[in-house]
Parts: sequence; structure tokens; C-alpha cells
Amino acid sequence: MKWQERTADELAPDLIEKYQLGPIAAKLFALRGINTDEKLDFWFNATEENLADPALMHDMDKAINRINQAIDSGEKITIYGDYDADGITATTIMTETLSILGADVHYFIPNRFNDGYGPNMDRYQDIVADGTRLIITVDNGVTGVEEVKYAQEHNVDVIITDHHTFQEKKPAAYATVHCNYPGQKYPFDDYCGAGVAYTICRGLMQDTMPELLDLAMIGTIGDMVKVTGEGHIIVKRGLEMLNQTDRPGLRALIKNAGLTLGSINETDVGFNIAPRLNAVGRLDNANLAVELLLSDDDLEAQKIADKIEELNNKRKELTTEVYDKCMTLIHKNSWQKQNTLVLYDPEFHEGVLGLVANKIVEKTHKPTIVLTKNDAGEVKGSGRSFAGFNLFDALNPIKDQYLTKFGGHDFACGLSLEENQIAPLREKFEDDFHVEGDLETKKYDMELPMQGLTPQTLAQINQVGPFGTGDTQPIFSISNPTITHFFKMGKDKNHVKFTVAKKGGNLSVIGFNKGFLNNNLLPFISQIFVQLSLNTYRNQVSLQGIMTGLAFASPKLAVPTPVVDLRQEKYVMGFADRYLLFDQKNIPIVRNRLQIDEDKISLVKDYDQTGETVALLDVPRNQIELNAALEKDYQQIYLRFLLDQLPVEQIPAKNYFGAVLKYIYSHPTLKPADYRTVAPYLGLDYDSVLFILRVFFELGFVKLDEGKLVGEPSPKKQPLTASKYLMGTSSQIKFVNQLRTMPSQRLITYVNNLTNK
Repeated sequence: MKWQERTADELAPDLIEKYQLGPIAAKLFALRGINTDEKLDFWFNATEENLADPALMHDMDKAINRINQAIDSGEKITIYGDYDADGITATTIMTETLSILGADVHYFIPNRFNDGYGPNMDRYQDIVADGTRLIITVDNGVTGVEEVKYAQEHNVDVIITDHHTFQEKKPAAYATVHCNYPGQKYPFDDYCGAGVAYTICRGLMQDTMPELLDLAMIGTIGDMVKVTGEGHIIVKRGLEMLNQTDRPGLRALIKNAGLTLGSINETDVGFNIAPRLNAVGRLDNANLAVELLLSDDDLEAQKIADKIEELNNKRKELTTEVYDKCMTLIHKNSWQKQNTLVLYDPEFHEGVLGLVANKIVEKTHKPTIVLTKNDAGEVKGSGRSFAGFNLFDALNPIKDQYLTKFGGHDFACGLSLEENQIAPLREKFEDDFHVEGDLETKKYDMELPMQGLTPQTLAQINQVGPFGTGDTQPIFSISNPTITHFFKMGKDKNHVKFTVAKKGGNLSVIGFNKGFLNNNLLPFISQIFVQLSLNTYRNQVSLQGIMTGLAFASPKLAVPTPVVDLRQEKYVMGFADRYLLFDQKNIPIVRNRLQIDEDKISLVKDYDQTGETVALLDVPRNQIELNAALEKDYQQIYLRFLLDQLPVEQIPAKNYFGAVLKYIYSHPTLKPADYRTVAPYLGLDYDSVLFILRVFFELGFVKLDEGKLVGEPSPKKQPLTASKYLMGTSSQIKFVNQLRTMPSQRLITYVNNLTNK
């Protein structure tokens, strides 16, 4: 990852004076393009009264007229929602408003496990058969071509209200109210489903309906749409309404989340409120969440909120359980060196697959698809990716060949397939893997002025909020920091805390999931990137930094150390001039997983530069390769030896060879690939089984018969040590282990002797 500072012209002094902006706020507004009197006035003073006329949105008048007609005629209306936080709040907004108007209104939320996402023909048929005369979709509908056609053919009108991307064919609905409909006149194009529903309700009621803003805000943050433009009004005013809400359901949810009315911000909504609503649809029927939000009884609301709390805790447990099983699958199947992952277990819980896939991508930096099988025997799953690998573009060309259902966007997808297509998909996904473009670039706002930092500094920053998509929470740089009081914390010691001092100021910094840091690496840190927050401890409020990234450089020493031993560090810091590799197969690993710029990667045999700082990232096959590398002209060399292409970490014990051979003779119908499943039964990982099989092929103990692995009926008797492959691998493992475990001073002396020739 590369870090880049944002730049912009400074704000005019008269604007700084008019709006009483501190230097940090003034810089942040300028960086976000909020740099005129009109824009600043909107930011500080706009309310729901400043939202555009709902009639500008496509088909709005047509939809409102049809809804009013249904209300006047006493027609049964069904709101067809969705099971995430946006769909839940959109359903609540529409149901509550129509109830106020006296409509015969009902709502339906699809079940994730039985109905899937969006329009479902069976459910449309049920709704039509149940006497509904008008269906209003919220947060879905644009894909329901056949479902809408069915309803309209049975004299049931459908009003689609949605914000998702249109496909090639649009449903022939009675009306389509969509914030991004081609050619429409509404000025804001990135509402969520709840935002569109709120806009319709403003039109229906001919009122700004501020009492709905808390729900629209939760949907906006939960669905990660823009919080700029009209989104700024929705979130800012929605937070104000939430902090004084009388809704029993929200008050109970807030209480169970451990939040305090009056001090809830957008982060609390994104990390505590929206996930609880999402948890209902992940594990149960999301109708429960709509019941909570519509409830006007404190006792009933608390009971529902308590049940939702149980579901949210269960969601956390399931996420951890499935994640751990996935990491075990990776190890057992020897997929550590794969560029992509397709992980399947019929026992995985479907509701947490997307969450788990996201965690695995964060951990491994590999595009990941996690699959399970539902009660109907259908294999379903979710995929996640990272910047540089477009998951949708990778899978869309092969969907007809391998998948039965597919949808998504750049970095996330949902899919279904037949069980027998999992292995072919895994192979194709891996074969087609490639990363486009440069390394991911992340932007930071400015260097943090360290002097005079107080909790009031955060109040100044928050003037530029609420933060979210389109107005990201500011990231500050602390360059050339002095770090003291470093220690690790947490049950697994995976988090760090330390103090940063610079120019007479200091700041306490916490790094979550930065357990790779230690005292040996601190001198290499050249920049710390942080977001600021408040820490309350023993009734004392102080400012603290939450680490979002690091940049490294060689320590500035009077006499640079020519050889630095970093073999025990697993983290690659990315500041060397060149990263040298002995094995070409490791290049994609270094580029994609370790996020090293491709221009900095070279093979040792091709390297002809002089005077550079270099890092040896992988291990040579033998001492001759190592000596050849060390005889080149470097200014400084970092010894890492992190990667290898060894077939196994250690030679399997002799008894495993016997067990595998016995299994082959007793199971002559299996193909080599079938031993991926057999390996755990034999007490081995798949790489070890493949190694043993290769030895057996060389010695003539086994053969392939029409693709099946069978034992030779009369093999030549010879010891395992007769295998050149086994002995060569054993020798290489011994050399690599020696290289990785040799005492530091002995290795440095050896390297110095060669590099100084």
C-alpha cells in the first residue's frame, strides 16, 4: 500500500473568520472541496427543509397518486423489503407512513435462507394470492422482471423503489422511483433504500417528516452510501433525532448496545446499531427487526431487543467459528501458497459467509469465496476481494459455465453453483488470477500538529463530519516520531499501545491487530497514520490516536549497518530499494500478498544494480546461490528468508510412507486429486501426501491406470533413500533450516565476509 497526502488550495481567510474555523478544520474543509460560502453554509446550516422537491425523482408523482388511490379504495398494500439494515429501516419508514395515512398496509421481508435476496417468484405469488392489490418494493426490485410481470398480469400493481444498479432489462412496473434513474432531475443520486423511501414519504405527507430521519440515517450508514450532499443532511439531522428518539425499539437497542442517548455518533451507528439489525437477517427472519422499530410499547420493545442481542452474540460466535474452520481448511489443503481461495463446508452457516470472507481477505490478502450448502442442497456463498482484483469482472465471464446464480460488484459478490462445480471453479479462479494497476493508494489529510492537542481538537475535526462514504474520517500523519512506552495488550497480545512524542507534544496511540510490531521494528517507523478519538478512563477524557497505517525507512544512523538480520520478523516493511528473489514463483506472492511495488522486485540472477539497499526475501536452494547473491554490490542488505517453494516443511516420517502406500493398494479407484480429502484421515496435509506420491512414482511403487492411482503389482524392492527427489529435498530443507536458524552474529559475519570481497 502506498500513502499519498491530499492537496488543495487554502480556504479564503474571510471564510475562516466567518465560520470561526480552527486551522485543522479549515484545512480539512479545503481538502474536501467545501471551499465556498455557499458550500460551508449548506454544511453547517442545511436541514431537511433544504432537501430537493421529491417530485423531481423519477415517477414520484405517479407513485404517490397510485398509493393515495390504494389508500382511498382500502386496497391491501404490501411492502416488499430486504433483510439488511437498509431494507429493514426502509420497510419501517414506508409501513409507518402508510399506517399514519390509514392504509391497509402489510410488510414482507424475504428470508435469506429460503427466499434469497430481492424479488422471489414464489413470494410474489403468495402475496398476490393473499389479496394484495399494490406491492411497493423498498431497497430492491430492479431485478424483478418476471416477478413484476406476474403481478401486473394478475392485476396487482407494483411500485419499485430502489437504489441498486439497473440491469439490461428493467421491470415493467407501474412506477419506478429510483434515485439514479437515467435522465431524472433529482439532484442527489446516491440515496440508500431508506433514503428513497423517506423521499417518497416526504412527497406523500407533503411534509419534511423529521421523525423518520433517524431511520433513514441508520439505513444510510448501514449501506455505506454517500454522506455528502443530501446524504449529509440525512446523517447529521438523523443523528440529532436519534439522540433524542422516543422510539421504544431504538431506545432498547441503544441500551443493549451500551450506548448513551445524547452522545451517539456515526461510528456508534456503523459499529453497534446497524450490525445488530443486520444480525437478525443473517440468522433469523428480519421481520423481527421491523417489529422492533415499529413497536410503541417499551416492554415489548425490550423483549425484542433482547432477542436481537442474543442473535448478534450468536452472529459473532458463528463468524469466529466459521473463520477458524476456514483457516484450518487452508492449512490442511496446503492452500497457503495459492493466490485465491475457494473454501467450502456444507456445515458453514450461510448467514456469516460474507463476514468471514472479508476477514480472510484482510488476513491473507487473497480474493476469497466461502461456500456452504443449504437445506435444499444448493451450494451458496459470498466472495470478497481487494483493490486491484475486480471480483465481479473475474467471475462474470465464467458464470454461465460454473454458476447457477451470480451478482455483485467490484469487491463483493454472491453466488450459487452445483457441488460438483466447486473444484473446477477453484482451479479456474486460481488460473485466471491477476492483479491490475499499481498498488493500492491510500490518502491521508495532513501532518498532525502535535503541540496543544486536547479533546477540543476532536471537536474541531468533527465540524467536518459526520463522516462516512464520500467524507471519510480524517487521517493524520506523524512523521519521524519518537516512540516510547511501547507494550502489547489483549488476550493474544495482538494489539499495541505506545506514546508518540514530537515537537513538544505527545499522543497516546493504539494499534489494533498490529501484533507484528515489536521493539526491534520501532526504529524503522518513519510515519504513523492515525485517526483521532476520545479515551475516557477513570472519568478522565483524553485525546488518543487509532493507528490506520505505517510507513518505514532505514534508521538514520551515523554509521549505517551494512547487514541487518530481520529473519525473525514476519512483517515486510516495504522501504528497501530492491527486493531480491531466488525463485520466480515467489514474485506474485511478493507483489500481491506482501504488497511490494513490482518495480522494486528483481530476481537475484538478473540483478545488476549497485549501491542499493536490498532485502533477500526468499531462501536460496543451496549455498552456491546464496554466495552468488552476496557477491553483488549493495549499500545495505536486509536478511529476511521469509518465503520458499519447498514441497514440504519437513520430510514425513517413514511410517506415513507405509500408511499412504497401504491406502493406495486398498483403494485403487481414487485419483491423485482425491487424496486432498484423504490426507487428514492419514494424519497429513495435502502437500505431504503429494510429496510421498512423487517419491513412490520415482521408485516405481505406484502408477496411474486410466487416471486412477494404483500400486504396482510387483515393485522393485528398494529403500526410500533411493529416491533422488527425496534426498534432494531433504538436503534443501536442511540447508534452509540452517539458514533460518543460524545464530545472528555468525550469519552476519558470513555475509560480511562475502559482501566485502
